Amino acid sequence: MAETPSPSACLSVVMPCYNEQDHVAECVKRVLESPWVAELIVVDDGSSDGTRSILAGLSDPRVRIFLQPYNQGKGAALRRGFSEASYPFVIVQDADLEYDPAEYGNLLEPLVSGRADVVYGSRFQGNAPHRVLYFWHSVGNKLLTLSSNMFTDLNLTDMETCYKAFRLEVVQSITLEESRFGIEPEITAKVARGKWRVYEVGISYDGRTYAEGKKIGWKDGIRAFYCIVRYSDLGQKLRRTA
Repeated sequence: MAETPSPSACLSVVMPCYNEQDHVAECVKRVLESPWVAELIVVDDGSSDGTRSILAGLSDPRVRIFLQPYNQGKGAALRRGFSEASYPFVIVQDADLEYDPAEYGNLLEPLVSGRADVVYGSRFQGNAPHRVLYFWHSVGNKLLTLSSNMFTDLNLTDMETCYKAFRLEVVQSITLEESRFGIEPEITAKVARGKWRVYEVGISYDGRTYAEGKKIGWKDGIRAFYCIVRYSDLGQKLRRTA
């Protein structure tokens, strides 16, 4: 990989957040430690624990907080956050500490150098450390990625990754519809249909268990398969003729 350019504050971080009182303060701290970050847009998706009180106590001027009136899902939170972003590059950061903001430089390098329009951080590439967890989750992720690749003609290794980075004009040109975790295959399908230049970068991953707060479930996997077809070229043709 080419040397990462010298950091500059050119990045809008969009953080969807729901019931993360145990992690959000530390996650915000780590995000703001990155020299790339110009603004952190936190969209609280109707948290019912102490998350909103923690967010209310943040004082860094780079932090912008938006409160959804009720829980609508990650996709709805991302739509709000993307619309509010104002810096040249945008990245998604979950509030659960599974992904490391110290890796922003590696993710941004293909964007900053002008070679890419979209960059995916892959948990299945490279030699960065990964916590060992659920076998069937990894199988499901790989099946979803394979299915997505079949419909998009991309060769991604990790379609479901949280770490997706964009040029601002790219992400704000995409009309997103999904309100929950179906947002991941929807974004991928619409990026592919837009013929944007896509790169992948290996990242670390500190996954958590359901006891530690993991939220995605098997129903989200079923919806993801549906969205892979729905937002593909074939799905769009079927919708137009229906």
